[in-house]
Amino acid sequence: VFFPLTLYIGLQTTTSLNAAIYMSATPGIVLIINGIVFRDKITLNNICGVILSTFGVFFLVMKGNITDTSVFHNINTGDLWAMGSALSWAIYCSFLRLKDKTIPGNAFVTTSSLLGAIMLIPIVWYHVSAKQAVDLSSYTDKEFLTGLLYLVLFPSWLSYVFWNKGIGEIGATRGEIYTHIIPLSGGVFSILFLDVNLKTYHIISALLIGTGIWFCSSKRKKKANLVAPPLHK
Repeated sequence: VFFPLTLYIGLQTTTSLNAAIYMSATPGIVLIINGIVFRDKITLNNICGVILSTFGVFFLVMKGNITDTSVFHNINTGDLWAMGSALSWAIYCSFLRLKDKTIPGNAFVTTSSLLGAIMLIPIVWYHVSAKQAVDLSSYTDKEFLTGLLYLVLFPSWLSYVFWNKGIGEIGATRGEIYTHIIPLSGGVFSILFLDVNLKTYHIISALLIGTGIWFCSSKRKKKANLVAPPLHK
C-alpha cells in the first residue's frame, strides 16, 4: 500500500527524475536493514556493487553533468512523499524473506493485493469526499482504460510475482540492486520509442550499473578443501 500510494502522491508535485534518484537509494537502505536487523554479512562485493550502480543512476539522471545540482534546489512535499516511497520499498524487500516459501507467488500477490485494496478504501473515500465534485468522464476514456489495463497487468501483478520469486531465490541484498535497471531501461525505451538520441552518458551509466549488478551478483569462490577426509573404520 505505502510504496505505490506515496509514490503516486509524490509524483503529483515532484518530477520522475527526482523520484528515480530517491529510488536509487533503496539498495543501500536494504543493505543497512539486512545488516542491522537480520545480521547479514555485508561483503565487499555488495558495497562496491551498490556504490557503482548508484553512481551510474546519478550519472544517468544528471545526464553526465554531475556538478549540476539545480535538480535539488526546489525540494517540496512531493519529494518527501517520494523519499517515503523509496524507504517503504526497501523495507518491503528486506522483510520479504519472512514469507513462507511454500506459498505460491500468485496466491501471495493476490492476497496482498486484496488486503491492500481493502486498506485503500478509507483513503479513496477521503479523497472523494474532500473534492466538491468528481468528474467521472475521464475514467471512461479509451486511453485511460488502456493505461489502467497496463498498470493492472504489469506493475501491479507480474512485476510483484517476478520480483517476489527473484528475492526469494537470491535474497534482497543481491536482488535490490536490479532496481537500478528501472531508470536505465527508461532511457533505453526513450531511445527506441521516443526518438531520444543516444548520448555518451547513456553508455557510461549502463556500464556502471551493469558492473555494479555484476559485483552484487557474483559470489566468492570457496577455497578448495586441501585436508583429506578422516578415514572410517
